[in-house]
Amino acid sequence: MNLADTRLGRLVRPTLIDRVNRDHHQSDAAFRRRRIVVAFTTVIGATLLGISLAVRPADPAFYPLTIGLAAVWVAGGLLSGPLHLGWADSPKGMRRPIITPVLIGVAVGVVFVLGALAVREIPPLHRVVDSVLAHARFGSLPLVALVTLLNGIAEEVFFRGAMFAAIGVKRPVLISTLVYGVATIATANYMLVFSALVLGVVLGLERRATGGVLAGILTHVTWSTIMLFVLPPLFA
Repeated sequence: MNLADTRLGRLVRPTLIDRVNRDHHQSDAAFRRRRIVVAFTTVIGATLLGISLAVRPADPAFYPLTIGLAAVWVAGGLLSGPLHLGWADSPKGMRRPIITPVLIGVAVGVVFVLGALAVREIPPLHRVVDSVLAHARFGSLPLVALVTLLNGIAEEVFFRGAMFAAIGVKRPVLISTLVYGVATIATANYMLVFSALVLGVVLGLERRATGGVLAGILTHVTWSTIMLFVLPPLFA
């Protein structure tokens, strides 16, 4: 049976595959302005990302740095030009994508958790992942959860919002995902880069299908929450 004909296919197609009709046309001047803002924001955000994850676990500087990072992504996204929440088709008409993106976030989170079970048995990879999780283990979990939530939202506003729109119509999913991964290189953590590339594909497909950032925000936040609360005990 074709996946598209199954209940699962009918559930995910409007959020990942089928594209809703929309008119997000911009003038040439507005498009150039968006690209300039996106370029500057990417450099500033990537630099601040590297600095924030370089601080020692439990260092109080981690929280203002990561909140500042979220502010940079959001500011760059909003200053670049109009952004959209997006729509998904349903038997009852067009609707905001809410439930399916959350379920996709859970599914991606489960895949990552299963992968983590293998990664933790490989000492070099274990150490790389543990260096990120140390902020949750030794810092204030409520504050870490807050900055994780804020940065998940902020990254979608910028990468799947402003940057996706700045790329244009030629391969925006591929290019936005690659730039997302390149920006993450600033962390000097190749497991974070790998996660950004894998997650970026899913989020990019959601952006292309729905025409907005809402689906990506819900998927990203759901995935991040699973990672934050499930992985530290696995790597303890």
